[in-house]
Amino acid sequence: MLKVEFVFLVMQKPLISILTPFKNTENYLTECLGSILLQSYKNWELLIIDDGSSDDSYSIVENYAKSDSRIKLTKNDGSGIIDALKLAFKQSKGDYITRMDSDDVMSPDKLEVLLNKLLSYGRHHLAVGLVNYFSEEGISDGYERYENWLNELTLKGNNYSEIYKECVIPSPCWMIHRDDLIDCGAFNPNRYPEDYDLTFRFYKNNMKCIPCSKVLHHWRDYSSRTSRTHEHYAQNYFLDLKLYYFLELNFDQTRILTLWGAGFKGKRIAKMLKKRNIPFVWICNNPKKIGKHIYDIELHNFSYLSELKNPQSIVTVANERSQERIRRYFETQHMKPMIDYYFFC
Repeated sequence: MLKVEFVFLVMQKPLISILTPFKNTENYLTECLGSILLQSYKNWELLIIDDGSSDDSYSIVENYAKSDSRIKLTKNDGSGIIDALKLAFKQSKGDYITRMDSDDVMSPDKLEVLLNKLLSYGRHHLAVGLVNYFSEEGISDGYERYENWLNELTLKGNNYSEIYKECVIPSPCWMIHRDDLIDCGAFNPNRYPEDYDLTFRFYKNNMKCIPCSKVLHHWRDYSSRTSRTHEHYAQNYFLDLKLYYFLELNFDQTRILTLWGAGFKGKRIAKMLKKRNIPFVWICNNPKKIGKHIYDIELHNFSYLSELKNPQSIVTVANERSQERIRRYFETQHMKPMIDYYFFC
């Protein structure tokens, strides 16, 4: 009798669908799946998709699936992570959707915390959590800075405030209501990096981020991780994606567009703007480049800005000190981030 009552109570709770593509992660799957099985929240299903593994990954997951009916293993009927996510979502039945990477580890209360936040805040919200990078070789300064930056945004729930810098929603540490994910286009666009693209669509559809102060996800870093090695995650794709959504969501065609910086990123943005026949004023603080022409566009000194009325700016300057000086300038002009200026790095 007690067992029947327990099962009934579990079934009354919302079902969470966990979507997990995997490929050649045999060294990490046991720890990953173990962290899912140890979740304090039990009413979940794992849609785990093999994206063409050539190691022993499939067999490892198959053994888990045989012993727990919540784990549903399928082979990708397409190719790549987007096809795998589409298939996983198509098979899912949960009212709440989350992602998990097959080489990472969940904190024991991750699902419970994310779900409770969504139940408390309601529809049109996105639950996120703090992340912790870990690695056998040690974490690089770059990843440590990214972790700190990302977590500072998540603590306040203002993740979108710097969306054009980097991906502000960690791909394996969010949860959303199924209908809200569908409203955002789910995994339909074939644009990489897919996590950053989905983040922009969360932003586009005004899915408000819920602040969180708990580490819910442990992000493993290693040299062969997909985000380090695959061409879809190279910086040029990030810039293409950033400009695509800027022009769609934030660009004000009634204002003069200025581009700050003439390094690699500045040049690439300039080239893309010119290809789209979008006029802009190019600002540069490099004395060797000021007054010269790149792509037939003259580079102006910072002082030229005083001649422009109500400009809207893309900043591609990576140096942190220079960024701070640029921010102070915007403040003196009473200009606001995500309205008047956008840092692309």
